[in-house]
Amino acid sequence: MTEKVKRIEDMAKKMRVNALNMALGAGRNGAHLGPAMSCMEIFAVLYGDVLRYDIQKPDWDDRDRFLVSKAHCVLAYYTALSEAGFIKAEELSTFEKEGTSLAGHPAMDVSRGIEYSGGSLGMALPFGLGMALDAKQSGRSHKIYVLLGDGECDEGSNWEAFLAASHLGLDNLVVIIDKNKLQYDGTTDDIMCLGNFGDKLKAFDWHVEEIDGHNVASMLEIFSVDHTGKPYAVIANTIKGKGVSFMENIREWHHSTLSQSQYDTAIAEVTGLHNARV
Repeated sequence: MTEKVKRIEDMAKKMRVNALNMALGAGRNGAHLGPAMSCMEIFAVLYGDVLRYDIQKPDWDDRDRFLVSKAHCVLAYYTALSEAGFIKAEELSTFEKEGTSLAGHPAMDVSRGIEYSGGSLGMALPFGLGMALDAKQSGRSHKIYVLLGDGECDEGSNWEAFLAASHLGLDNLVVIIDKNKLQYDGTTDDIMCLGNFGDKLKAFDWHVEEIDGHNVASMLEIFSVDHTGKPYAVIANTIKGKGVSFMENIREWHHSTLSQSQYDTAIAEVTGLHNARV
């Protein structure tokens, strides 16, 4: 295992612990634990190695833009922004508290690294397409990354954007699909079967890679390849609730409250130590 892979895996573990702390602190408000746990490694890879940003100059013109469309993964988002230095670690404990800026869905605040206000599914990819087109027309070299949920891909606006992006040759646009195979009402196959998603995107003239979304080494390799001429889609196969046995692949953990005993069990499974704090 390389030093970089170990560092990012440790980052994802720390993010999971912090997310559990935040969810417990949210109390009866509950939190979106399932969809956050499925994409912890994706966020860790992006903020730990891939994205180009400068926390001292958050509005730097040449920064990469990362749009989080599946905004119900906000526990992964906030904990990654904390690891990157945009959010102070002690502020995480204010999640969903009165007066906090860390609400249940992220609100755009470039100074804190948040490029897009999430909540309405199917909107971020068209938004990112516009950003990518603007960058191309302005001669800037930064990339636009968009994270979608697989259930969210039921939205027709995404498919219009998939078609337009290839037509416009936006090879500075990278879409990551968190394919955890569950949405709030059931499995994605039952709600709206996507079939062979990769073949569909290839038919839309995209570069497509399909990987294990929890394998840090594989993701680092995939994101290191510089594709030109076409937009780039990474289908990341993940497990909803990854890392906590009683949450994994359980639809009800899309959003739920966390009891103290459940928290203790989850922390033990994520870290191997009871009542750990990272």
